[in-house]
Amino acid sequence: MANTEAALKEAATIEGAIGAALVDYTSGMALGTIGGGKELDLTVAAAGNTDVVRAKVRAMEMLGLKEDIEDILITLGTQYHLIRLLKARGTNGLFLYLALSKDRANLAMARHQLKKIEAELEV
Repeated sequence: MANTEAALKEAATIEGAIGAALVDYTSGMALGTIGGGKELDLTVAAAGNTDVVRAKVRAMEMLGLKEDIEDILITLGTQYHLIRLLKARGTNGLFLYLALSKDRANLAMARHQLKKIEAELEV
């Protein structure tokens, strides 16, 4: 089992990664971050993407959808922003956030790797 720091380090090795964070969407706080910098403020991204997650959860409740959200993809001109809601025991209310450079990333492989990181994560 990987702790938060190890999981984020592994996420940072994903091809095209700009930055990653583990976020508590009940508070909007990042529990850990790696990368980012001038190109991307991960603390601001964590808070902003918390609103995205909350809005999607509310919409699914209003629609009566009894499904789990695996991930949410936001596609920008030069970046992918991938949000993976965690489902393992003890991770309720958390998501992994990964920003990728669109021209260097393989989106399918990034999703696969985030799923693997989630499976190994112990919070």
